[in-house]
Amino acid sequence: MIADRAYDADRLHDVVLDQGGEPVIPPRRHRKYQHAYDKIAHKNRWGIEAFFAKLKQWRRIATRYDKIAANFLGFVKLAAIMLWLK
Repeated sequence: MIADRAYDADRLHDVVLDQGGEPVIPPRRHRKYQHAYDKIAHKNRWGIEAFFAKLKQWRRIATRYDKIAANFLGFVKLAAIMLWLK
């Protein structure tokens, strides 16, 4: 799970670890114990956030006109292809 500093809590770390995940959350500066995290994976988080921000520009996806999951996923894929080709 990749998140920013605002989500740095021991309870959240424990939940992610219990479910078999790896938390990639930088520690807050005031923590006594600065836990380790994958800095490269956290840096690459921006690409994912930028992709979702671009997807939200498509009105049909942002407002979710399609109530059927298969149709919605189809338009998400179509928008992703259009963004990739751009």
